[in-house]
Amino acid sequence: MFTTFTTDRVDPAERFESRVLEPRDVLLSMLSFPSVRVQRPEVLIRRSAPEAYQVNLVLDGRAVVAQHGRQAVLEPGDFSVCDTSKPMRGRRVATTGARLALVQVPKARVPLPESGLRALIAVPFDTRSGVGGVFARWVVDALDRAEEFTPADAGVLASVTTDLLTAVLAERLGEARPEDDAGMRRRVHDFIDQELGDPSLTPASVARAHHISLRRLQRLFAEQDTGPAGFIRSRRLERCRRDLADPRAATTPVHTIGTRWGFPDAAHFSRLFRSTFGHSPGEYRRLSRMSNGGAHFDKALIACSTRTWGQAAFAADKSRGEETW
Repeated sequence: MFTTFTTDRVDPAERFESRVLEPRDVLLSMLSFPSVRVQRPEVLIRRSAPEAYQVNLVLDGRAVVAQHGRQAVLEPGDFSVCDTSKPMRGRRVATTGARLALVQVPKARVPLPESGLRALIAVPFDTRSGVGGVFARWVVDALDRAEEFTPADAGVLASVTTDLLTAVLAERLGEARPEDDAGMRRRVHDFIDQELGDPSLTPASVARAHHISLRRLQRLFAEQDTGPAGFIRSRRLERCRRDLADPRAATTPVHTIGTRWGFPDAAHFSRLFRSTFGHSPGEYRRLSRMSNGGAHFDKALIACSTRTWGQAAFAADKSRGEETW
């Protein structure tokens, strides 16, 4: 997730260095290089055109970015946004060691109308105060601490970076951040999958991590056959089922598998597994080995549990008015 590139053996006046942090499909990079001119013509876009917004945050020196018939002159503390699927030109005037932070976020992650964002391409943003300042400090600090992060942090890093950039852009558009249930639902699912092994993962902790209310979290799951608690349970149980059927984990104790996926209480894990799949974890492991590698057995149980477990969990969540475990 973290990469460093340097040209120490090159003449100091021509050295290029970079620190790259890639949480999921979001990219953050700290670049250090002298004066340069760049151009991205149509021919290069035809070869590779990621549908993304690219932020160039000037920390030292000056830069000029031109796209969509506009030109942004950037001083230290300014940034501009480019569309990676359109031609652009840029020029940077700086001394050796001058830094520039780059952030690239897929357009699909930014819940703002693309038609409105076109007006913000190649426009200077000031990061010396307000939300822009929070965004800039987050980017620089994340890159300074890049080696401290682990793959488990990727979901949070990607979400926070996207949310802060969206807030800056929405403020310039003169509108509050729009309600985007589809985008938020993706981020919630992603976060839950990353945190399944944490036994303290609850709907309340998920809501806090995404700065939303429990009510909105419930609403995000309204179109599914389960509430947030049921979703977490089913994802954990599915990971356990997969490990129990995996020949490579044949010697791993059942209680270890349960603990790995957020069920530290062996008796509680066994009861939940049996109520979902119709067999205890140990029985399931033995039967899956006997049934032609487990493929037919797994498929039948998954079909059964998808119908019964989702409906039961959703009914329990609704009747109690809160998430239960």
